[in-house]
Amino acid sequence: MQQYIARRGDTVSRIAARHGLTPEHVIQGNPWAGRQPYLVPGQILFLPSAPRKRYAVQPGDDAWSIAALFGVDVNELEKLNPGVGSAYGCTPGKVLVIPPAAPHEVVHLRGEYGPAEVEADIVRLLDQYPFLQHETIGSSVLGKPLHLLRIGSGPHQLHVNAALHANEWLTSPCLLSFVEQYAAAYAEGKGWNGHNPNKWYSNWTVWAVPLANPDGVELVQEGTLPGDPYYDELMAWNGGRRSFRHWKANIRGVDLGDQFPAHWEEEQARRGVPGPGPRDYSGTAALSEPEAAALAQLAERVPGDAAVSLHSQGGEIYWNYRGYEPPESRALAAQLAAASGYRAVELTGSDAGYKDWFIQRFRKPGFTVELGVGKNPLPLADFEDMALETGLILAAILSNFK
Repeated sequence: MQQYIARRGDTVSRIAARHGLTPEHVIQGNPWAGRQPYLVPGQILFLPSAPRKRYAVQPGDDAWSIAALFGVDVNELEKLNPGVGSAYGCTPGKVLVIPPAAPHEVVHLRGEYGPAEVEADIVRLLDQYPFLQHETIGSSVLGKPLHLLRIGSGPHQLHVNAALHANEWLTSPCLLSFVEQYAAAYAEGKGWNGHNPNKWYSNWTVWAVPLANPDGVELVQEGTLPGDPYYDELMAWNGGRRSFRHWKANIRGVDLGDQFPAHWEEEQARRGVPGPGPRDYSGTAALSEPEAAALAQLAERVPGDAAVSLHSQGGEIYWNYRGYEPPESRALAAQLAAASGYRAVELTGSDAGYKDWFIQRFRKPGFTVELGVGKNPLPLADFEDMALETGLILAAILSNFK
C-alpha cells in the first residue's frame, strides 16, 4: 500500500487512472471515499499496487505476436520479461507479465474529463496536427477560456458545440475525439468509416467548441469548497446538498440551454423558475451569460450552413423549430438517425436553445443531439460508443449535406 494525499482537482477516477488502478480498487482500500461526493484536498488515501496482467504463452506465440495481441510495444514486453525475444523465450505455458498498453489516441479518458483535460489535449492535438487552428471565443463567468478548434478550408461552415449543460460533460471528449480522428485520417490520406475526410476538408470548415460550460463542468466533477467563488450561493441554490452531479447550469445557476434569443420570454414563463439553481433558470435576459453570448457571437461572425449542439442523453436528434427550419432539415435528420441508430424527433414546446436560435436566426439546419442513454452524468464506460456515434452523425452532415 502506498499513501496518497488528495489535491485540488483529484477525483477517485483520476487518481485510479494515474496509478494503473480502477475506481473500485481505490474505494476498496478507502471505503469512505465511496460514501462522500468529492475528495477534499489533504485527505489521505491508501492505494494498492497496480495489478499486473499475466499471460500463459500459447503454441505458436512469439514476443512480437504477443505484443501485437495486447497492443503493447515489444521492447516494453522485453523489459518485464527479459529474454522473451530469444529463441526459447516463449515456450508454451510460460507465464509472462504484460505491460500496460499506452493509448494511441490523444483524446482518451483518464477519469473525469474537464477543463484541464480539454486544454491539455488541445495542446497535444495542435502539436500533432499543425493544420488545426485554435482560438478562444471568450471566457466563462470565472474567466476560463472557451476554446475553439477549427479544421478544414471549405466554403461551407459547420458549428458544433458540446457540454453546454454541466452534467453532460462526456459530450466534450466525444467532440474532441471526432476532431482527432478526422485530423488523423486527413493527415494520412485515409478514409473514415466509409467517408472521405479529404472531401470534407475541401468542402467544409468545422468550428468546434468542445467545452461550452467549463465552470459548471468543474463544479459537477469536483464540487465546491469554502472560499471558492459563489460557494455560499451555490450551496443555497443547491438546497444544502454537497453533491452537484445533477447540476446543468453554469456557475451562476443559469441554464445555458435556455439562454438564446428564440422566444426566450415564452421559455422563461413556461419554466417558471424564479431564480438561480441547478437547472431550468433562464437568467435575467437572453444571452446574459458570457458562455451563451460567446457561442452566439461566433455564429454571427461566421454564419453557418449547419449547426449541432451535443447533449446527453436519450439517443434522439431534434431538428425542427417552430417551422423556421429549411425544407431539407427533415431529410437530413433522417440521414443522421440512420447513421447513428438514434431517433429523429420533431420537437414542440421548447424554446431558447442554441439549436432553436440558430434555426430561427439563419434559417439553416440545426440539430440538438442527445448522445447515449441513461442518467447524467453518463458513465465513463459509455465514451467509446458515444464518440463513435458523434462521429457518424457529424460525418453524415459533412458527406451528405449540400
